[in-house]
Amino acid sequence: MTDTLKPQIQAFFDAATWTVTYVVHDREGGQAAIIDSVLNYDHKSGRTCTTGADEVIAFARAKGLKVQWILETHAHADHLSAAPYLRRHLGGRIGIGAGIDGVQKVFKGLFNLEPDFKTDGSQFDHLFQDEEAFQIGALQARVMSVPGHTPACVAYAIGDAVFVGDTLFMPDVGTARCDFPGGNAHTLYRSVRKLLALPAQTRLFMCHDYPPLVDGSPRAVNWETTVAEQRERNIHVHDGVSDEMFVTMRKARDATLEMPVLIMPSVQVNIRAGELPPAEANGVSYLKIPLNAV
Repeated sequence: MTDTLKPQIQAFFDAATWTVTYVVHDREGGQAAIIDSVLNYDHKSGRTCTTGADEVIAFARAKGLKVQWILETHAHADHLSAAPYLRRHLGGRIGIGAGIDGVQKVFKGLFNLEPDFKTDGSQFDHLFQDEEAFQIGALQARVMSVPGHTPACVAYAIGDAVFVGDTLFMPDVGTARCDFPGGNAHTLYRSVRKLLALPAQTRLFMCHDYPPLVDGSPRAVNWETTVAEQRERNIHVHDGVSDEMFVTMRKARDATLEMPVLIMPSVQVNIRAGELPPAEANGVSYLKIPLNAV
């Protein structure tokens, strides 16, 4: 395997949201992409800060990296994106799957956003099509459409690694929920099997980890696995689990889950490519909470 096929990967884990941000680069002093960044947000006070993003910036600068891309696997419902902040400090283009326009249409209606909020994805610098190829320096990259958790979910295959977003979790955690607007368990099953049809040694990188208990204590946080491990051990979709079995399990499980704590602020920000809502006459941005609407 050549260095071109083996990207260098640095992970940053945000304990408050169980989210993993990745800096993927071809070499020290080379080109990089940042995947699924986090803007720290205190739900009680409504204040944001950039502690996590600043760690990413410090790493990129220490390694002499030129950031080409700031990538989102989907419009996250559990954390706010730091993409605009990173772009201001490091450059790069913000990219997401082309299906984001459908997600924007749904949530523009739910939040009754300003009339001039566009639902064509134009807040992002680039909308990726399924199977679109692109470069990160010497690294070959490819977009894989993997809807089901949301209609706009994509995974990024970069060299021998695939960044799967919320489509899959670690084998002992399973798969993403499908009860958000536009989610579909049948569709997620097909997306997962698409990922698991990749070569067995393909490295898979999760967007989150929610460690289960082992002997009464949470296991160590982990975010890297392989196609082979997922096919053998994923508690929801290991080999032998049929579409029907998966859908039955997923629907029953989703019915027991509470909404993510940060879903209301996250979605409003993330469908804007990480920008806060327009400031009102007093210079302050506000987030909306639709009452009795979800």
